[in-house]
Amino acid sequence: MDPALQSNGDLRQRREKIIESTNINEDEVKVKKEANNGKVIGMVFISLLLDLLAFTMILPLLPSLLDYYDKQEGKSNTLYASLLNAVQSFQKLTGAPDRFASVLFGGALGSMYSFLQFLTSPIVGSLSDAYGRKPMLLMCLFGIALSHGLWSYASTFSVFVLARFIGGLSKANVSLSMAVVTDASDEKTRARGMALVGLAFSVGFIVGPLAGAWFARSASGSWGERPALYALALSLANVALVAFLVPETLAKDKRAPLSLSLAKVVDFVSPWHLLNFTAVKNLSNHQNKVLSKLGLIYFIYLFIYSGLEFTITFLTHHTFQYTAMQQGKMFLVIGVIMAVLQGGAARRLSPRGAERAARLALLLTPPAFLCVALAAAHAPPLLPPLYWLWAGLVLFALATAFAVSCMTAMAAAQAPSEARGAVLGTLRSLGALARAAGPLLASTASGRAGAAHKENIRLKKELEQLEEENNMLRLKFEILLDMMTDKTVEAEQEIQRAQSMGSLKGKSKKQKW
Repeated sequence: MDPALQSNGDLRQRREKIIESTNINEDEVKVKKEANNGKVIGMVFISLLLDLLAFTMILPLLPSLLDYYDKQEGKSNTLYASLLNAVQSFQKLTGAPDRFASVLFGGALGSMYSFLQFLTSPIVGSLSDAYGRKPMLLMCLFGIALSHGLWSYASTFSVFVLARFIGGLSKANVSLSMAVVTDASDEKTRARGMALVGLAFSVGFIVGPLAGAWFARSASGSWGERPALYALALSLANVALVAFLVPETLAKDKRAPLSLSLAKVVDFVSPWHLLNFTAVKNLSNHQNKVLSKLGLIYFIYLFIYSGLEFTITFLTHHTFQYTAMQQGKMFLVIGVIMAVLQGGAARRLSPRGAERAARLALLLTPPAFLCVALAAAHAPPLLPPLYWLWAGLVLFALATAFAVSCMTAMAAAQAPSEARGAVLGTLRSLGALARAAGPLLASTASGRAGAAHKENIRLKKELEQLEEENNMLRLKFEILLDMMTDKTVEAEQEIQRAQSMGSLKGKSKKQKW
């Protein structure tokens, strides 16, 4: 054989072996990368779960907490009394009855917490695009732990408000966690990652409120000292988890330079600029158009959703006399439905399937609200109020299981890698703004509805009294009529007797004659 041909054959074989080994190495790297990304998403899921377990413990306790502060500070010269006077002035303006003052007060607190998220989420998201996800995430988690620690000492309302204030400023960790999930996933696995985020919310809503109500039963402090301490322990565990087990997912070569100015700050806090995603750079016209529409839908949905989410605890507390434990069980049922759907169906959705699921969730929302409205009515048609309430809650859980996670996945799919933190932070900020305005409007509407309901009850009682008086008058008239009839009959009988006696006397005279 020609030595030249043999050498060419050897070179070809070596080249093929090199290509094969390169392909094998690339496949191994790809498999290892996917495995590492799966671990990162798993750690983020646990981190969010710990955070939401701590966050939701307070939900069934809020009405009783406000009752406690009202008894302790309602008639003294304190922050609670000052805010209560302002709420009562607003209550009189809206015409809401006295028992709805706590609903309005709680609405103001919930709106403050969400408004602070609205201010910080896009800023923290942009900072994470410049300095990395992990440092900003740890900063937020430290703030959340501090807020739970302050709650455990909140024997006064001022300390409780300070705890909620710090917690609201630190709540950008959710959008940062979503950015980490987006960094560690691709188009095919992004919906699954966002479904895991939704699953963390569902499990948090299953266990957190129930645990909060359970710990509050034997708590030494009426402000929820024991639930607050358990929330603090979960928050500290979350800090340790992120510090030691969650790696940085945004490489330095993919980070965007930070340029903060007055115009940039306006982009972060102006609702109009947020809806247009002005603070996010490197977006194409198509991406900007899709994100703007999605942001508006996301805002409207969460605006309506947060109103029901907030007022439902007060509705069950006032209308159905639910205790904190019963409210915990209510959140348990909602959370189980959401967890089953998000852990099963939502995780397997394709990008197109996520869009369809989001549309279906939006269609289920109006019937859910209608059922809850019928539950609050005095005499609803067809079913008892409690049946209408649970029908609305089930539809509410079905819609919530898909809406937020699917819309978040759709937004992440439109974001370039170097601007995902800003996109998801802006989306989260729109949600926080909706959550700030939603409870205020819902609690005001609840007060107005309560006033209207109270007026309807008053008018109904007056109508019943008038009907009762009318029945009494009718009865008296009938008795009088019967008496007059009896007298008339007696008179006629007397006349007949007199006539008959007269005729008999006439006959006797004739006979004598």
